[in-house]
Amino acid sequence: MQHRPLGSLNPSVVGLGCNNFGGRLDQAATDRVVHAAIDHGITFFDTADIYGNTNSEVFLGRALASRRSDVLVATKFGIPYDDEPGGASHAYIRHALTRSLERLGTDYIDLYQLHAPDVNTPISETMGALSELVAEGLVREIGCSNFTPAMLLEANAIGTPPFVSVQNHYSLLFREPEQGLTEVLEANGIGLLPYYPLANGLLTGKYQKGSELPAGTRLALMPSERTALWLSDALLDAVERIRVVSESCGIDMVTLAFSWLAAKQCVSSVIAGASTPEQVAINANSVTELSLDVIAELDAASAALTL
Repeated sequence: MQHRPLGSLNPSVVGLGCNNFGGRLDQAATDRVVHAAIDHGITFFDTADIYGNTNSEVFLGRALASRRSDVLVATKFGIPYDDEPGGASHAYIRHALTRSLERLGTDYIDLYQLHAPDVNTPISETMGALSELVAEGLVREIGCSNFTPAMLLEANAIGTPPFVSVQNHYSLLFREPEQGLTEVLEANGIGLLPYYPLANGLLTGKYQKGSELPAGTRLALMPSERTALWLSDALLDAVERIRVVSESCGIDMVTLAFSWLAAKQCVSSVIAGASTPEQVAINANSVTELSLDVIAELDAASAALTL
């Protein structure tokens, strides 16, 4: 497994998204997935305080147990849940971190990320609060999620330490980050942590235009209005073009999707969820070096798609 720099951290190029823990997966299933990930060389685990109805952090912490020091734990704060107001004020950041540390059963977070911009709090207040956490050793590095290039540059012009990462939606079927964000990241040495790298499963090869959704898959379980968004003709046509590339070069679609992202200079770790050890193994072994010709074919197959 490759590792790449992310501030002072060195995450595995394939990370494990922990959104399934506490929701689709109980503790025993979480344990199996986490242990399989570590056994396959994955050292980067990404969760959030809201995942799994707040149980993802709990389940992840229990699954890691004595192996905590062998991995990097990233979590997020800022989205309202239950009676928690969310946001990125000084007081709320302190409160949210305390709760995440308790749920994870740890005394530090490797990467603490603002889950979404808070338009009601000055970014100077947010960066000041996060700086304190780093100075106190409670957090090693800080990051953000769903930020625009302008937001990121404004924050890092204030922050000491700066955000070392941004976690945004990016895949062969959603290329919006290429409209300014990737350029900013490369120029400033900031890492990108793409989420939805497989476009909710569209890039696994399981879905075909005109066919019924496979039972039990993520898309099949979604509300109909969200399913309609992901199963648009434009996306499914792009999937078919990518399938042609896959067949012509002899590389499966999952590997193409992961490797295309990993080929980007700014990508530090590709975050993908898994609900079984078998899925973990597939993800962990799905980064390879693509030829420039294959990359060009994939670019052409998905050109202009932003979902």
